[in-house]
Amino acid sequence: MKKWIIKGSKVLVTAGNDKGKVGDVLSVKGNRILIQGVNIRKKHQKRREQNAPSEIIEIEVPIHISNVSLCDQAGKKIRVKLKHELDGSKELYYLDLGKEVHYRNIRKARK
Repeated sequence: MKKWIIKGSKVLVTAGNDKGKVGDVLSVKGNRILIQGVNIRKKHQKRREQNAPSEIIEIEVPIHISNVSLCDQAGKKIRVKLKHELDGSKELYYLDLGKEVHYRNIRKARK
């Protein structure tokens, strides 16, 4: 699900010009996310001081969250599932060759 994508997650781009690229999420704002090294655009920047030169810089531009999916460390697309533990905590996991692999914790146990 898209709601499990947060800052620091590793994602795979599934649509667009950068299809197949893998990167870490830098920020999430609404339904748009900023991914490191993906969707790079060039911006012409004027000089601000008398002696500073004008330059062309490359920046990452946000893409829609529907164009990405979570992936494992190898860059393979995964589907995460939610598991409720007995102590009240929640964790995300995915299946890899029939085995459950822990992805991350959602909420710590209540005391």
